[in-house]
Order: sequence, then structure tokens, then C-alpha cells
Amino acid sequence: MRYSAETIDRVIDFHGHVCPGLAIGIRVSELAGEQLGPPESTDLVAVVETDMCGVDAVQFLTGCTFGKGTLIHKDHGKMAFSFFDRNTGKGFRARLRPEVQNKMGAELGALMKKWAAGTLTAEEKQRCEQMREQAQQYTMDAPLSELFDVAPAAALAPRPARILDSLACERCGEMAMESRTRRFAGQTLCIPCFEEIEQKI
Repeated sequence: MRYSAETIDRVIDFHGHVCPGLAIGIRVSELAGEQLGPPESTDLVAVVETDMCGVDAVQFLTGCTFGKGTLIHKDHGKMAFSFFDRNTGKGFRARLRPEVQNKMGAELGALMKKWAAGTLTAEEKQRCEQMREQAQQYTMDAPLSELFDVAPAAALAPRPARILDSLACERCGEMAMESRTRRFAGQTLCIPCFEEIEQKI
């Protein structure tokens, strides 16, 4: 583990709680540093295929953020993370190994659903907390090679964000980035107005 206990505590404070998902983000950020170098010596970009807790750890530890255009979310629902260094052109994709997800288990998943629904018994809550702690500890302690399958990136690093003109939507009047507007029936529309007019159902 390349991060100090103090750094891990700061990640937890940033996210708001400690959990197995956050541990995954910590470890994949560690992997990025191992593969590409520390954030301060790279022009790092992260492409995350999930919106789970670990993405907060990726933001905090790698410095990749939505606002800078260096954190890109692809809503694939996969525990997969790609990292690129624009300085060197190097990149890789890491996915949490299926056996690791299975180790966390169907039982924990079922308990978490009951927790979200507010139907856990006291005994089930204790069991759920115990399993979460075990999964989190395993993730923090296991070798990176046991947690992730790593492959070369399938694509080039995403290009830096460009500054584009904003156009006024001819329906609601709000300004929208040019690349996010739609042309419909001779009008320039923002996406919400376009979807409202063009929806099929």
C-alpha cells in the first residue's frame, strides 16, 4: 500500500464513510500510480465505467476531476477503470476480477438491498456490517494482481477538453454548449427541449 494511514483517512473524510467500494477506488488509484507514475509527474486522465463509491477515491488520490475534464464517466455499470498519461501516451484498463466480486458475495448483496429498504433485522445488520468490514479489509490487504485484471488500453487517451461557444436554445432561452445542442425543425435546441419535443412515447 503506497498511501499513508493519514491519506486514507482524508479519502474517507472526502467520501463521507468507509466501505468496500471506497477500498476498490483506493487500490485502483494505487495501481494507476504503479503503472503510470505519481499524479504530480503525469498528465493523468481516468475513465471510469461505474458511478460507485470508489470513484471518489480516484478523484481524491489521482487528481482527476470532472471539472478539469480529466475524469470521464461511461455509464456501463462495470467495475472497470482506465487510466492514461497524456505525456507518454501510455494507458491501461483495469477491471475488478469476477472472483473478487464473488468473494464479496450474493449474501452481502442481498443484505445491502434489505438495508436500503429498511427491512434488516438487528442480527442481519450485524452480519452485514461484519461482511462489509471483511470485504473492505480483504480489498485493502490483497495484492493488486489478485484484485484486478490489467490490459493495455483499447483506445487512445481522451483529448483535452475544448472551449466551445454557447448557443441560446430557441425554445427555453437558456444557453447550452454548442456541442450539446440539437437542430430540429430549423431551430437550435438544448437537449431537454429537444427530448421533450421529439420524444416518441
